[in-house]
Parts: sequence; structure tokens; C-alpha cells
Amino acid sequence: MMFAMMGPIMFILFMVLIIWSVVWKGIGLWKAAGNKHLAWFICILVFNTAGILPIIYIVFFSKKKVAKPVKKKAAKKPKKVTKKKSKKRKK
Repeated sequence: MMFAMMGPIMFILFMVLIIWSVVWKGIGLWKAAGNKHLAWFICILVFNTAGILPIIYIVFFSKKKVAKPVKKKAAKKPKKVTKKKSKKRKK
């Protein structure tokens, strides 16, 4: 009944705002959980800010994960076995 009074343009704008908010909230919650930022997770979950709070978190406070190169352990080279020259005493 409320949507009938709004008109079609307002209804479309309202739906776009809802979709915008849900998408940014989902991304923000995902990143906050992955970074183990409990306070940010709760704030993004509780407050409806039309996507503004999740965008602020993602841009300014979410740490960017840089892939660390994996150090491979160098395989030990087999030691070369050399024959020692034996010195024989001449008698």
C-alpha cells in the first residue's frame, strides 16, 4: 500500500537504493570478517547507511592482502664423492 502512493519512479529509485546498500553491505561484511575486524563487522551489520559505511571501511580501513611469495627450500645438492689419493710410503 505504501508503494502505491509513491509512484513508479520513486519505487524504482527505492529498489535501486536497496540493491546498492545490500551489495556494499555484503562486500563490507565479507572483508571485515576476513580481516577479523569484529567492531567493523558489527557496525556495518547494525547501521543502515545506504552503503556509505561499508565503502568507507573498504577504502580506508580494510587492509590489502598482498600475496607473500612462498620460499621454497632449496634442495640439498648431493655431495660429490671424490677419491682421496692415498700416499703410500716407499720402503
